[in-house]
Amino acid sequence: MTTDIYAVYDGNVFKPEEPLKLKPNQRYRIRIELEKKSNKKRTWRVLQRISSRAQDLGISDLAEQHDHYLYGTEKR
Repeated sequence: MTTDIYAVYDGNVFKPEEPLKLKPNQRYRIRIELEKKSNKKRTWRVLQRISSRAQDLGISDLAEQHDHYLYGTEKR
């Protein structure tokens, strides 16, 4: 079994960012790799792709009333 987890080292121990489903009292091999900083250019390209697909639906209260438009609930 191979699982990637993210953890923060506090100077004494590694603290996982999410709960782990591991058996207690088992021996595990841990490989430590410093996470690379995010690629800002790649992030920008992703945002540009999402933005290019956006459509103006002509609904001025879409953010406030998204449940109404998605699921047909009463407007608040």
